[in-house]
Amino acid sequence: MANVNFTGAVDRDLLKRAKVLAAKAETSVNALFNAELRYLVETFEAAEAAGNQNFRILLDFSLGRSDHRATMAALGIDSEEDLFLLMAQAHLPLPRLPETTTQGMVDELNALAG
Repeated sequence: MANVNFTGAVDRDLLKRAKVLAAKAETSVNALFNAELRYLVETFEAAEAAGNQNFRILLDFSLGRSDHRATMAALGIDSEEDLFLLMAQAHLPLPRLPETTTQGMVDELNALAG
């Protein structure tokens, strides 16, 4: 298998943390990236080949393309706990809320406390 170099951008803090993780795991950031990308691609391809759209639905949720209600409806589940367990089993990160939404929540909590 031939390796190909490519250029990409990554958040500076994330790269710093990835270097620490790689050092603790006695590997390289490149090896971590390759392993995670390989897992993502192979899992997606296997699900697609089997005609199972669940991984695609979970990936869309992870990437913020779908909210939790639409994702749960598409998967036929009614528990947020089940959704989080499926995300963990699929080895996908939970989506992050937009910064403005998060800040709005913080402001609301501060208003309640103050």
